[in-house]
Order: sequence, then structure tokens, then C-alpha cells
Amino acid sequence: MDVTLRGVGKRFPTGEALGGVDLELGAGAVVAVIGLNGAGKTTLLRLLAGALAPSAGTIAWDGRGDLRDDLAAQRRLCFLPDAPLFFENHTPLDHLALVLRAYGRPEPDPAAAAALLRELDLLELHDRPLTTLSRGQRYKVALAALLLAAPELWLLDEPFASGMDPQGLLLLKQRARAAATAGSCVVYTTQILEIAERFCDRLLVIERGRLAAVLGRAELDGLPAEGPGSLGHRLAGLRGA
Repeated sequence: MDVTLRGVGKRFPTGEALGGVDLELGAGAVVAVIGLNGAGKTTLLRLLAGALAPSAGTIAWDGRGDLRDDLAAQRRLCFLPDAPLFFENHTPLDHLALVLRAYGRPEPDPAAAAALLRELDLLELHDRPLTTLSRGQRYKVALAALLLAAPELWLLDEPFASGMDPQGLLLLKQRARAAATAGSCVVYTTQILEIAERFCDRLLVIERGRLAAVLGRAELDGLPAEGPGSLGHRLAGLRGA
């Protein structure tokens, strides 16, 4: 799924959260979005997901301008917020089945679901109410549902601050990279500089609601690890501008 933003802005009653964003996202890439608290990262993801309508500018998904009445297009993407919502009395298996029904997919293959839950260290928790699970375990359940749904466009808000353990974080990286290699586009936000710099094909820097920089993999690889010219130094310069 190709997504194009032209002059996109979003204003809330409290003020402008995003303004004048021009951006193109296509297949086969991992895209990191970095910025300080309140920079507009989550607003950008919600706009990309069609959960928010822009106050200015246009967004097109494969050339179409609105997702709200296009269920088939909605099923081609998945937005995973930093605190996923659940029916609290559901079990992990209930949630997987619910998400797949929403995506028009058949019930999860028992062997595939069991293998994925085992890989996420959730198999022994498959029949427990989600209210009894930790924050990281609940996020892993939401991630498992995304992986089974296999969308073309992944939109992940702060997945590396989700409370997942190292096993879950490693699986996320491996599956996201595999999905991008297979043609999906993976977009995630983070405030962790080291992850953003190393785990992406493109890095978007959001500063005060503006797209301040777009860095490709070759440019990132050419930056020094620290000191003048490093990514951290450049970000500090943007804040001081």
C-alpha cells in the first residue's frame, strides 16, 4: 500500500499538532519516526491509519482519498497503539480470533497460532483473561494478532517502549524486517535514538509538528557514532533552532 501526504496538517482545540507534511511511503521499507514528546509522532500515525482526518492537505492510500468507507483498504493496514485496547474478559486466543474476523480472515490455524504464541512465550497463557497479564504480555498478544493478520502497512506507536521482554522485541524486529523484505511497509515511532538509527531504511525526524529531516540508510551509515555530525548532535541542533 502506497501512502502519499501533501501539505498535511492537524489542528486540535489545544493547537496545531502537525503542519505542512509532505511524505511518500511505499512498499518494502522499515521507516522510523523519531521526535521528542509532543512532536506529533502519534498524530502522524493516526493520520496514516485514517483514524484522524487532516485539518489541511490530503492523504491518499493507493491514490484513494478516504479510508472511512473502504473496508477492503482498511484491512490492508494495522495500527497498533502503545496501549492496545482489548475486551478485558477475552483470552489471548479470543483476541486473535476477533482480530482475524475483523480482517475477514478464517479462524487462526491452531498449529500456526500455537507456534507463534510459543515463540512469544504466551502459549501457557492462551486461556487466561487478558486482565491477568502484564503490560508487556498484553502487547505481545496484540503483536501476535498483527502478525497473523499480515497487513501491508504496519503502523506501530512506540513498540520498543511497550514493556515487551527481549524475546518479544527481537521477534518484532525479525518479523518487521521479514515483512518489509516481502513488500510491506513498516512505520514505527520511538524516542530511542539508538534503535531509530540502526533499525530502519528511512528515518523521519518530527520537530514541533514539522517534518524536519528525512534520512536514508546510506546517509545514516555515514554519520559518526557521536559528537559533531552525529544524529544525536543534529537532533540537538534542531531543538535549538
